[in-house]
Amino acid sequence: MTSLADQDLDSLGGLLSILTRQKRDHERLDRLLQRLAHTPPGDEEHATLQAIARLVFPHAFAEESVLWPEARRVLPDGEQLTLQVEQEHQEVNELWASLEQLPPGPERSTAIVRLTEVLREDVRDEEDELLPRLQGAVSVRRLRALGVAWEAVRRTAPTRPHPVVSRRPPGNALAALPLTVVDRSRDALESGARRFPRMQAPASRTSHRLAAVAGRVEQARLLRRGEDPSTHRG
Repeated sequence: MTSLADQDLDSLGGLLSILTRQKRDHERLDRLLQRLAHTPPGDEEHATLQAIARLVFPHAFAEESVLWPEARRVLPDGEQLTLQVEQEHQEVNELWASLEQLPPGPERSTAIVRLTEVLREDVRDEEDELLPRLQGAVSVRRLRALGVAWEAVRRTAPTRPHPVVSRRPPGNALAALPLTVVDRSRDALESGARRFPRMQAPASRTSHRLAAVAGRVEQARLLRRGEDPSTHRG
């Protein structure tokens, strides 16, 4: 079993393969985490964290919706393998939610260090074991089909932490549309405020209102369906 890190494009199944897409995102994450490690608190750190969030949360949501159900279907120990990764995803969501409330200081720095550790652990668990195991269990054609499905979900997935929502279908599938609309609306508001400083105050107020809407959506009992107790919060 060869880690994705040690495989070339042909071995991974070509450009369309889910393995190629995963490795590409993981390499981008590594670059962002290296930048974060050398960035002092302030606007640049905030921008780097935002870039990581916009990469990580849609990526993980698509994994939980498309990839891990497939792994549970085809691997004898798929339940155990995917649960470990889902627990890492849950910790990332919880750490990020806490970061949004922490002012600059030692506690925030500690949370960022732990966040970085968990993200790197998650990449290694996926690239060294779970994804190579999936690679050995399905055809290249299936890897490409999974890649197309994963990409479609990733492009329309929530972009922010939602630690209360289930990490598994059907709860996460039911959460996708409302949370994606809210998250991407907030992203657009914040992007506009950066370009037009006079919009910052009204954009911030509207974003906070939308965050409250997302919080109410997360509490819907339907969105907890399918989750494992170890990833339950709230």
